[in-house]
Amino acid sequence: MHSTDDMLREVIAALDQARTLTTVQRLVRGNARALVDAHGATIVLREGDKCFYADEDAISPLWKGQRFPITECISGWAMLNRVPAIIPDIRVDERIPQEAYRPTFVRSLAMIPVRAADPLGAVGVYWSTTRRATSEQIALLSALADATGAALERILPEPPQ
Repeated sequence: MHSTDDMLREVIAALDQARTLTTVQRLVRGNARALVDAHGATIVLREGDKCFYADEDAISPLWKGQRFPITECISGWAMLNRVPAIIPDIRVDERIPQEAYRPTFVRSLAMIPVRAADPLGAVGVYWSTTRRATSEQIALLSALADATGAALERILPEPPQ
C-alpha cells in the first residue's frame, strides 16, 4: 500500500514530465481525490474573469466543462484571495452559491489556488459529508497545486498582455 507521501512524490514526478493539458488534468483529478480520500475532485483553470471547470473525477457529475464568473464561485474566491478555501459545511458558508450546490452530493470542500502568487487555477476536492479538511490534507493538496502550477506554466501558452 502506498503512503500519501509516496503517492504525492509519484504524482509530482509525473507532473514534471507532463507535456499536455490533458495529461495534467488526468493526473490532478484522480490523485487529488485519492490523496485526501475525497468523493470528488476538480481542476479549474482561470480564463480572465471566468473559472473553467476543466476536468473532474467524482461519484456523480458536477460542473465539468462549465464556466462561471470568477466572483461567483468558490474556486474564483480561492484564486482572487490567493489562499485555500476550506469549507466544512457548504450549507452555512456565504461564499457558496447554494443553487449550484443544492442538487449535488457536496457537503464540504477544500479549494486550493494553483500558483498562489498569481493563480492560474485551482484544485478542489469534495466530500459528501460535513467535515473539515485536516492540516495534513491541506498540505498535500497545496503541494499538488504547486506542482500543477509548474506543469501548467510549462505547457500553457502565454496569456496576451
